[in-house]
Amino acid sequence: MTRKAFTQALTRVWWRPLVRFGIIGCGVIGGLHAQTVTGLGDRAELAVVADTSPDRARQLAEKHGVEASHSIGEVLARPDIDAVTICTPSGQHADLAVAALDAGKHVVIEKPLDITLGAARRVLAAERRSDRTAMVISQFRYEQASTVVHEALQAGRFGKLTSGNAIMSWWRSQEYYDSGDWRGTWEFDGGGALMNQGIHTIDLLVWFLGEPVEVFAYADCLAHERIEVEDTAVATIQFAGGALGVVHGTTAAYPGPVSRVQVHGDRGSAVIDNDELVYFHAAGGGGREYPYGAGGEANQAGELLGGAGSRRRSDATSHTAQFEDFLSAVEEGRPPLVTVEAATRPLALIRAIYESARTRRPVKIKELGQ
Repeated sequence: MTRKAFTQALTRVWWRPLVRFGIIGCGVIGGLHAQTVTGLGDRAELAVVADTSPDRARQLAEKHGVEASHSIGEVLARPDIDAVTICTPSGQHADLAVAALDAGKHVVIEKPLDITLGAARRVLAAERRSDRTAMVISQFRYEQASTVVHEALQAGRFGKLTSGNAIMSWWRSQEYYDSGDWRGTWEFDGGGALMNQGIHTIDLLVWFLGEPVEVFAYADCLAHERIEVEDTAVATIQFAGGALGVVHGTTAAYPGPVSRVQVHGDRGSAVIDNDELVYFHAAGGGGREYPYGAGGEANQAGELLGGAGSRRRSDATSHTAQFEDFLSAVEEGRPPLVTVEAATRPLALIRAIYESARTRRPVKIKELGQ
């Protein structure tokens, strides 16, 4: 048993059975985290919310009947707080995560992990020297469609993986970018359509196809003003296993019609469209073969899902399943599904896309610095 597992086993024996949370950052995402924690029943309790803006902290605290604080240091110093969730602007994530881990808190970090690889490595180092659990939000891994596709890939049902696409065609108005002075900045947002919105879709592509090794990309701001970052980007990717991929991310596709992930192999394919499994086919099992291809008649998605639809409870948020995994990881002394190390991989890919777009040349991901 590892030191972390031993310590957390003692926690289960000697401490209260629930995890007491503090939320750092009381904007829109902080409100979602607060709603998620308060809906976890007797497994968790929201104790305090904190923000450098006393008004934001007070408003969220009053909504949930908890304490408000404008001192993050005081929250981290409290012995009755077991875990914190970090919901600040992206460029502040690593500093707060390191401080929380060093203070002995379990940590949930809203996506992205941070905006540079150097910052991500600092969080990883802090996690390794602690006996605490850290998790990065990537809630779409927990959707039924994503789980079904990942399990099929792990079982080799698609044969030799050949290609995949991550397509995120969204719309964000100029008012959206003007609503916060950190939005659309390299310092705090770390990027635009890819880093802030497309990272979820990119994370699924990487989870499905494995380690990306090289990219070539273009990126530009084509439809917005007063932002430093891209609102449109395209990239081609080579993965370690040989598969090729395409990323297309934009917040300039009015009115924002689709988010899609496709994976293809020589024995099967899957398409996830707006979080729904709209196409799935794996050859074998005595079924009909299609030497010249096939249309909709080959779609096994309905048969595979059995009409079950979404498995999300009606009272759950988009983050509930991932928070439940986090609580189980803390209780069982195991890693959560989305570890700091796992979250570093899509971050590295996005940083490589930005570097390639800047230099107009292919970029090998292992050669990236910060």
